[in-house]
Amino acid sequence: MKKQDKILKKVSSKSKELSKILSKKVLKNINDKKTLTKKGINSAEKYFLPDHHFKKVKVKKGINGLGLFAGEDIKKGEIIIEYIGNILTDAETDKIPDSRYIFSISKNYNIDGTPRWNIARYCNHSCDGNAESDVKKKRVFVRAIKNIKEGEEICYDYGEEYFVEFLKGHCMCGVEKHLYSEEKKKK
Repeated sequence: MKKQDKILKKVSSKSKELSKILSKKVLKNINDKKTLTKKGINSAEKYFLPDHHFKKVKVKKGINGLGLFAGEDIKKGEIIIEYIGNILTDAETDKIPDSRYIFSISKNYNIDGTPRWNIARYCNHSCDGNAESDVKKKRVFVRAIKNIKEGEEICYDYGEEYFVEFLKGHCMCGVEKHLYSEEKKKK
Protein backbone atom coordinates (compact mmCIF):
# COMPACT_ATOMS: atom_id res chain seq x y z
CA MET A 1 0.00 0.00 0.00
CA LYS A 2 1.48 3.34 -1.08
CA LYS A 3 0.61 6.72 0.39
CA GLN A 4 0.54 9.96 -1.46
CA ASP A 5 3.10 11.33 1.01
CA LYS A 6 4.90 13.18 -1.75
CA ILE A 7 1.79 15.32 -2.24
CA LEU A 8 1.34 16.03 1.46
CA LYS A 9 5.00 16.62 2.36
CA LYS A 10 6.06 18.52 -0.75
CA VAL A 11 6.49 22.24 -0.13
CA SER A 12 5.59 24.49 -3.02
CA SER A 13 8.12 27.00 -4.33
CA LYS A 14 5.82 29.89 -3.40
CA SER A 15 5.68 28.65 0.20
CA LYS A 16 9.47 28.51 0.26
CA GLU A 17 9.65 32.02 -1.15
CA LEU A 18 7.26 33.31 1.48
CA SER A 19 9.19 31.49 4.23
CA LYS A 20 12.42 33.20 3.10
CA ILE A 21 10.73 36.59 3.25
CA LEU A 22 9.32 35.86 6.71
CA SER A 23 12.61 34.46 8.04
CA LYS A 24 14.47 37.63 7.02
CA LYS A 25 11.99 39.51 9.21
CA VAL A 26 11.13 41.72 6.27
CA LEU A 27 7.53 41.54 7.41
CA LYS A 28 6.38 42.75 10.80
CA ASN A 29 3.45 40.37 10.52
CA ILE A 30 1.93 38.12 7.90
CA ASN A 31 -0.73 40.70 7.03
CA ASP A 32 1.74 43.40 5.98
CA LYS A 33 0.22 43.69 2.50
CA LYS A 34 2.50 46.51 1.27
CA THR A 35 5.63 44.40 1.72
CA LEU A 36 3.96 41.33 0.25
CA THR A 37 2.82 43.30 -2.80
CA LYS A 38 6.36 44.70 -3.31
CA LYS A 39 7.64 41.11 -3.28
CA GLY A 40 4.99 40.07 -5.82
CA ILE A 41 2.87 38.12 -3.36
CA ASN A 42 -0.82 39.10 -3.25
CA SER A 43 -2.05 37.05 -0.33
CA ALA A 44 0.18 35.32 2.23
CA GLU A 45 -2.48 32.90 3.44
CA LYS A 46 -2.88 31.43 -0.05
CA TYR A 47 0.70 30.12 0.13
CA PHE A 48 0.01 28.14 3.27
CA LEU A 49 -2.57 25.88 1.59
CA PRO A 50 -1.53 22.21 1.54
CA ASP A 51 -0.24 21.26 -1.90
CA HIS A 52 -3.34 19.21 -2.72
CA HIS A 53 -5.56 22.26 -2.12
CA PHE A 54 -5.82 24.69 -5.01
CA LYS A 55 -8.52 26.89 -3.45
CA LYS A 56 -9.42 27.74 0.13
CA VAL A 57 -12.10 25.38 1.42
CA LYS A 58 -13.61 24.49 4.77
CA VAL A 59 -15.56 21.56 6.19
CA LYS A 60 -18.86 22.18 7.96
CA LYS A 61 -22.43 20.86 8.08
CA GLY A 62 -23.72 20.38 4.54
CA ILE A 63 -26.69 18.96 2.64
CA ASN A 64 -25.90 15.45 3.83
CA GLY A 65 -23.72 15.34 6.96
CA LEU A 66 -20.47 17.25 6.70
CA GLY A 67 -19.77 19.08 3.45
CA LEU A 68 -16.96 20.96 1.73
CA PHE A 69 -17.51 24.70 1.27
CA ALA A 70 -15.70 27.31 -0.79
CA GLY A 71 -13.53 29.61 1.34
CA GLU A 72 -13.21 32.03 -1.58
CA ASP A 73 -14.90 32.70 -4.93
CA ILE A 74 -14.04 29.98 -7.45
CA LYS A 75 -14.37 30.46 -11.20
CA LYS A 76 -15.75 27.86 -13.60
CA GLY A 77 -12.93 25.58 -14.80
CA GLU A 78 -10.63 26.11 -11.81
CA ILE A 79 -9.27 23.13 -9.87
CA ILE A 80 -10.50 23.24 -6.28
CA ILE A 81 -8.82 20.31 -4.52
CA GLU A 82 -7.21 16.94 -5.17
CA TYR A 83 -8.80 13.75 -3.84
CA ILE A 84 -5.96 11.96 -2.06
CA GLY A 85 -5.41 8.83 -0.01
CA ASN A 86 -3.79 5.43 -0.03
CA ILE A 87 -3.27 3.86 -3.46
CA LEU A 88 -4.72 0.34 -3.51
CA THR A 89 -4.91 -2.47 -6.03
CA ASP A 90 -8.32 -3.92 -6.88
CA ALA A 91 -7.51 -6.96 -4.71
CA GLU A 92 -6.75 -4.72 -1.70
CA THR A 93 -9.88 -2.67 -2.36
CA ASP A 94 -12.07 -5.80 -2.38
CA LYS A 95 -11.01 -6.50 1.23
CA ILE A 96 -12.40 -3.18 2.49
CA PRO A 97 -15.91 -3.71 3.92
CA ASP A 98 -17.10 -0.11 3.48
CA SER A 99 -15.69 1.17 0.20
CA ARG A 100 -17.63 4.44 0.36
CA TYR A 101 -14.50 6.57 -0.24
CA ILE A 102 -12.85 4.42 -2.91
CA PHE A 103 -12.16 6.28 -6.17
CA SER A 104 -11.15 4.25 -9.21
CA ILE A 105 -8.18 5.84 -10.97
CA SER A 106 -7.25 3.18 -13.53
CA LYS A 107 -8.06 -0.38 -14.55
CA ASN A 108 -6.35 -1.93 -11.50
CA TYR A 109 -5.79 0.92 -9.05
CA ASN A 110 -7.92 2.98 -6.69
CA ILE A 111 -7.53 5.77 -4.18
CA ASP A 112 -8.84 5.03 -0.70
CA GLY A 113 -9.92 8.49 0.42
CA THR A 114 -11.01 7.31 3.89
CA PRO A 115 -8.32 9.18 5.90
CA ARG A 116 -9.67 12.41 7.36
CA TRP A 117 -6.68 14.36 5.98
CA ASN A 118 -8.35 13.89 2.59
CA ILE A 119 -10.90 16.66 3.02
CA ALA A 120 -11.96 16.33 -0.63
CA ARG A 121 -13.98 13.36 0.67
CA TYR A 122 -16.42 15.86 2.17
CA CYS A 123 -17.72 16.96 -1.24
CA ASN A 124 -21.31 15.73 -1.17
CA HIS A 125 -23.34 14.23 -4.02
CA SER A 126 -25.70 16.46 -5.96
CA CYS A 127 -27.68 15.70 -9.12
CA ASP A 128 -27.05 19.33 -10.10
CA GLY A 129 -23.53 19.86 -8.76
CA ASN A 130 -21.22 22.83 -9.21
CA ALA A 131 -18.10 20.66 -9.61
CA GLU A 132 -16.93 17.43 -11.20
CA SER A 133 -14.20 14.88 -10.58
CA ASP A 134 -11.48 14.61 -13.18
CA VAL A 135 -8.99 11.68 -13.27
CA LYS A 136 -5.62 12.57 -14.83
CA LYS A 137 -2.51 10.40 -14.65
CA LYS A 138 -3.87 8.37 -11.71
CA ARG A 139 -4.75 11.52 -9.75
CA VAL A 140 -8.24 12.84 -9.04
CA PHE A 141 -8.99 16.56 -9.13
CA VAL A 142 -12.25 18.28 -8.22
CA ARG A 143 -12.89 21.06 -10.74
CA ALA A 144 -15.58 23.76 -10.76
CA ILE A 145 -18.12 23.43 -13.60
CA LYS A 146 -19.94 26.58 -12.50
CA ASN A 147 -18.86 29.76 -10.77
CA ILE A 148 -18.92 29.07 -7.02
CA LYS A 149 -19.33 31.88 -4.52
CA GLU A 150 -17.53 31.93 -1.19
CA GLY A 151 -19.60 29.99 1.35
CA GLU A 152 -21.32 27.72 -1.22
CA GLU A 153 -21.15 23.97 -0.76
CA ILE A 154 -19.04 22.12 -3.33
CA CYS A 155 -20.93 19.11 -4.74
CA TYR A 156 -20.68 16.79 -7.72
CA ASP A 157 -22.49 13.79 -9.20
CA TYR A 158 -21.09 10.57 -7.70
CA GLY A 159 -22.52 8.46 -10.52
CA GLU A 160 -25.23 5.84 -10.76
CA GLU A 161 -23.20 2.93 -9.32
CA TYR A 162 -22.49 4.88 -6.09
CA PHE A 163 -26.11 6.07 -6.01
CA VAL A 164 -27.46 2.51 -6.12
CA GLU A 165 -24.90 0.97 -3.73
CA PHE A 166 -24.60 3.62 -1.02
CA LEU A 167 -27.52 6.02 -1.36
CA LYS A 168 -29.91 3.08 -1.85
CA GLY A 169 -31.97 4.99 -4.40
CA HIS A 170 -32.74 7.87 -2.01
CA CYS A 171 -31.06 11.08 -3.10
CA MET A 172 -31.03 13.86 -0.53
CA CYS A 173 -29.42 16.57 -2.65
CA GLY A 174 -32.55 18.71 -2.69
CA VAL A 175 -32.80 19.42 -6.43
CA GLU A 176 -36.08 19.20 -8.32
CA LYS A 177 -34.94 16.75 -11.04
CA HIS A 178 -32.81 13.87 -9.82
CA LEU A 179 -30.49 12.05 -12.21
CA TYR A 180 -31.19 8.56 -10.88
CA SER A 181 -34.82 8.58 -9.77
CA GLU A 182 -36.91 5.39 -9.57
CA GLU A 183 -39.08 6.59 -12.51
CA LYS A 184 -36.02 6.87 -14.76
CA LYS A 185 -34.91 3.36 -13.82
CA LYS A 186 -38.29 1.90 -14.80
CA LYS A 187 -38.07 3.49 -18.27
